[in-house]
Amino acid sequence: MLGGTGTIGRATVRALVSRGHEVVCLVRRSAEIRDPSGPADRDRPPSGATARFSDVTDPSSLVHDGFRGEPFDVLVSCLASRTGLPLDAWAIDYQAHVNALHASGAAGVTHVIHLSAICVQKPILAFQHAKLAYEEVLTASGLDYTIVRPTAFFKSLSGQIDRVKRGRPFLVFGNGMLTACKPISDDDLGSYLAECIDNADRRNRVLPIGGPGEAVTPKAQGERLFALLGQEPRFTHVPVVMLDVIIAVLATLGRLVPALAAKAELARIGRYYATESMLVLDPATGRYDAGATPSTGSETLFDYYARLVRGEAVAERGDHAVF
Repeated sequence: MLGGTGTIGRATVRALVSRGHEVVCLVRRSAEIRDPSGPADRDRPPSGATARFSDVTDPSSLVHDGFRGEPFDVLVSCLASRTGLPLDAWAIDYQAHVNALHASGAAGVTHVIHLSAICVQKPILAFQHAKLAYEEVLTASGLDYTIVRPTAFFKSLSGQIDRVKRGRPFLVFGNGMLTACKPISDDDLGSYLAECIDNADRRNRVLPIGGPGEAVTPKAQGERLFALLGQEPRFTHVPVVMLDVIIAVLATLGRLVPALAAKAELARIGRYYATESMLVLDPATGRYDAGATPSTGSETLFDYYARLVRGEAVAERGDHAVF
C-alpha cells in the first residue's frame, strides 16, 4: 500500500484490513522518528496494518526496505503529490509510481489498484500530465490494473466552513454554478478501492466514481451550509478574470523569482477547479455529464457538513488544502 497515511489512504487501509487482507504500508521515513509505541497519528497507518519505512523515490529503498524480497499479490496506491507543482508531480505522481510498479512486478504482484483523479480527462496542468503518463505505463505493463478516478473529496469542499461560522460570506466564482461535482467520502472511496481486489468486473478498466446523490454546485454547497448554521445565505461573487490577472502577474514576475512561478502554477490549479466540473466528460460534446458519472456509497457531502457543524467530525484538509 502506497499513500496509506493520508485521509483516503487510511480509509482504504481500514477497508482492506476489515476484509481480512494482510496489508503492508510503505511509509515515508519522516514518520520513522515517531515513537511506534505511542498513540496512532495520521503519519502512521491504521491498526491492523504493518508499516515499513521506505523512500518511494528511491528504487533501491523500495526493494530493500519495502518489499524485502517477499511475495505480494496486489499493489494499492493512494499516493499523490502534495502540491501539484511540476517537480513534485513528476517525482511522485509519475516516477515514484513507476519505481513501485517495477518493484512490485518483481515481487509477484499481479494486480495494481491505482487512485488517479477525474480531472485528468481534460489535462492542462503538470500533475494531470504526470498522472496520465503513469497510467499509460501501468496499462502497458502486462499486469492487471484498476484505475479509479474519483470526483471531488469532502475535505476539498470544506474549506469555507469556519469562514461562514464567523459570519463571513461564502465565496463563489462567477454565479456559483460554473461547476458541479458528485463528492465522495473517504470511507466510501476506501471501500470501493478495497472491493476492487475481488471484483473481476473492475479489472483492466478505468473507472470514474462519485458519491451518492445529485451533482452539487458551489452555490448549493453554500446554501446548505448557511441552512445548517441557521443563517441567511450571503455570497461574494469572484470574477474568474481576477484569477487570470493574478496568474499573468505571477507568471511574469516568476521569470525573475522562482517562488512566484510556483505560486502562478498554484493559481492555475485553483482556476482549473474554479471552472471545470469534476464529472465524467463526454468526449463527443465536450460537456460534463452528471448522469454518466457513477455513484457509490451512502454518505453525502451535506451529511458530512451536518456532522462538522454538530462537532461530530473534524475537517482534515492537510497538504491538499489548496484544492
